[in-house]
Amino acid sequence: MAKLTNAQKKEWAQLLYTRENLPQKEIARRVDVSTATMSKWVKAGNWDKLKVSLTITREEQLNNLYRQLAEINKEIAERGENRYATPAEADTITKLANAIDKFQTETGLNDVLSVFKDFFSWLRTFDLEEAQRLLPLYDDFVKTKLR
Repeated sequence: MAKLTNAQKKEWAQLLYTRENLPQKEIARRVDVSTATMSKWVKAGNWDKLKVSLTITREEQLNNLYRQLAEINKEIAERGENRYATPAEADTITKLANAIDKFQTETGLNDVLSVFKDFFSWLRTFDLEEAQRLLPLYDDFVKTKLR
């Protein structure tokens, strides 16, 4: 099993806490830290607030970006004769377009964890033993991604 630094353990614990809705005790066991350390990390990092903010799905975030882009374009189109973006508007349009592109093309660790979470939920419904057998492999996979 790969050895992780404390910073990597903390990052992994945060991902498990915010994405998988697991009890702190289980996360502490999987990440190999004490429950006191886990509790300290949750409190110091405001992970409960972070957990709530992450409940907005990727699709909702993408829709918000599209909505903002549409609003800027609508304002520009409704102007009189000068229907060109100001430098500030053009900059904002470019940033929104880049963010949209990034959302649509990048697969991050959070996305991988989300897929695995769905997979393990599905697998547990009909083969709990197999899910438990595969969980350590999943944990090792995440550890390698954190490096």
